[in-house]
Amino acid sequence: MTILTRIASDVRLMFRRPPRQQYGALCYRLNPETNAVEVLLLTSRDTGRWVIPKGWPMADKAAYEVAAQEALEEAGVLGTVGHDTLGHFDYSKGMKDGFAVDCRVQVYPLAFEDFAKKYKEKGQRKREWFRFDTAAGKVNEPMLRQIILNFGRTLTPSPA
Repeated sequence: MTILTRIASDVRLMFRRPPRQQYGALCYRLNPETNAVEVLLLTSRDTGRWVIPKGWPMADKAAYEVAAQEALEEAGVLGTVGHDTLGHFDYSKGMKDGFAVDCRVQVYPLAFEDFAKKYKEKGQRKREWFRFDTAAGKVNEPMLRQIILNFGRTLTPSPA
């Protein structure tokens, strides 16, 4: 590593900001026909990649409540949210000004009960149920992939 490369790397580290906090919901259900654990993914509005509902902290709401609110607003999901996090993942969020912001998303489980008929982002995203192992392969973030796989395994009955 040249001295200039080393200095440039050190300067980048000095000005690096900690990741911004977000909260997300891993919406899941047990498929009544196949008894398989399924995870709901939706497309992002900008790139169309598969994601989970997530968003910024909200005043006067606990982290798990924010996750449930985002699931309702982005995917129309109604259900029961768990109070304990499943873990977190990091990603880089592209902003309107062209810059990217590093984000850390705490993920909470949300047991699906129904879809709302009306919700804030209806028609802006595609949503689809996937078996948990397939869902893990659809997301770009390795840490989210692992959260999905680990959670799916905890809900999948072991063969007798």
